[in-house]
Amino acid sequence: MARLKLKVLEQYLQEVEVFDNPKIKLEQYATMPHIASRMLHTMQACYGDIEGKLVADLGCGCGTLSAGAAMLGAGACVGFDVDNDALRIFQRNIDKLELCNVDLIQCDVRHLVETSFNKRFDTVVMNPPFGTKNNKGLDMQFLKMALHLASTAVYSLHKTSTREHVMLKAADWGVKAQVVAELRFDLPASYKFHKKQSVDVCVDFVRLWFPAKSK
Repeated sequence: MARLKLKVLEQYLQEVEVFDNPKIKLEQYATMPHIASRMLHTMQACYGDIEGKLVADLGCGCGTLSAGAAMLGAGACVGFDVDNDALRIFQRNIDKLELCNVDLIQCDVRHLVETSFNKRFDTVVMNPPFGTKNNKGLDMQFLKMALHLASTAVYSLHKTSTREHVMLKAADWGVKAQVVAELRFDLPASYKFHKKQSVDVCVDFVRLWFPAKSK
């Protein structure tokens, strides 16, 4: 079970500060409290993959998922992001919320494969770049890296239109995959080229895990 009720978790996450000036090159879109709280609450209530676990948050941005994992009792949570501006906001959020079990690391997530972090985390959670514009395929690079770091499970958001591709890649990598929920991700107008105030994008909340090895 989750130590916080869903409604309470969402209320706490409302306090998380998000991007001042998001960078289109990095596809920076904050994971809003409504979606983040449901992702994290499901991870703990249905699968027990947060409380007491070592959790990584890849492309953590301002730290919404990391903060929520800490509130749900993660043993420790480490956020990884390439952008120092985002990490400064993340640090402010940690300080404001008085979270003592969260760390952050500035790095390019794609370069973590040959590091001591391999299989060091129980659970990896992320809202990766969707791989649009000039970042084609970046979502799959994030997903593959998450599987290098996790020993139990990976949770990720992907555009529903890419579901077949995600499932095929999971099979190629020898892991199990399940769409836990189909969600509507509200993308607010964050960049100059956006014509509408917000756009709903259909996204899959996906769980990937390693099949049990036969004895």
